[in-house]
Amino acid sequence: MKITFERLVSRSVVRFISAELDLAGMKMTPNTFFGIAIVGGLLFFIATPAIALLVISKLNPGFAAIAGIVAAVIFEVALYFVLEYKIDKRKSFVEGILPEYLQLTAANIRSGVSLDRSLMLATRPDFGYFNQDIETINRQLYSGETIQNSLNLLTKKYRSIQLQHTIRMIAEAVRYGGGLADLLNQIAKDLRNQQIIQKEVSGQLFMYTIFIAFAVLIGAPALYGLTSQMIKVTNSIWAGILSQNPGGLPTTGLSFLKPSKPQITTSMYYDFALTAIILITGFGAFIVSAIASGSVVKGIKYLPVFLLVGLAVYFIVGIVVGTLFGSISNA
Repeated sequence: MKITFERLVSRSVVRFISAELDLAGMKMTPNTFFGIAIVGGLLFFIATPAIALLVISKLNPGFAAIAGIVAAVIFEVALYFVLEYKIDKRKSFVEGILPEYLQLTAANIRSGVSLDRSLMLATRPDFGYFNQDIETINRQLYSGETIQNSLNLLTKKYRSIQLQHTIRMIAEAVRYGGGLADLLNQIAKDLRNQQIIQKEVSGQLFMYTIFIAFAVLIGAPALYGLTSQMIKVTNSIWAGILSQNPGGLPTTGLSFLKPSKPQITTSMYYDFALTAIILITGFGAFIVSAIASGSVVKGIKYLPVFLLVGLAVYFIVGIVVGTLFGSISNA
């Protein structure tokens, strides 16, 4: 028996996800997507508290339940971000090949070929899945669909403003007449100039990217690693002092100057440091992506690298500083 997961959400949400799947170029049905989202979220909600209680026997069940909710929410957000990443990837791809495709189409029109045939002849193997969309347009034209409606359907397959404006100008040129070949060449030229400007802007912002990446990947994890070892050494020193003075340290005449043991333990700071590094490197990946490419979603491909590098720096600095303090104390 097939479960209809899409009945668990409103029709507007189903239509939204269906449009998102089309923009992402995924052949998955909305029901399958909702099945993955719902079943996966439930698994994370159930498995995370169980694992947390097994690992930490004294963990409060309430905190374990909250951890399960957070894990389920993170899974849903990650699933949606993957969908948005695929959409953005398709958009970047089609905008990259659009100038060349328009020039090839214009060359075909100049040679006397009709617009619908020119669109088909301008395809190339390296255009990838864009060729399939052009073939779909060609089949629609042969079935009696107008060129304007077919081109409008093409814009719904990509979340690209450049493609939408290009199709709109082509449709107006077809409707009102004009030099279509010259128009396509001019659009291609403008798109190339826009891409060049975007690359120049990205190059000028490169120093900001380096600064943020250094602060996120090296600076913050190194400081957390150093502080973690300092807390460990301080707690070790206080343990030795308290063992020699079981009754506590005497006051110096003023009660508020009485030394006391630090309240932050090594395990507490370790958990805090790991959480902070994951959050900092995660947001840093998206910030670097936004500065470098203008798209926050593309930060997904940087996220695993940033997390691994940040955690590696934290542990390496901790080992080095711990070894250094150990050699000093043994000297």
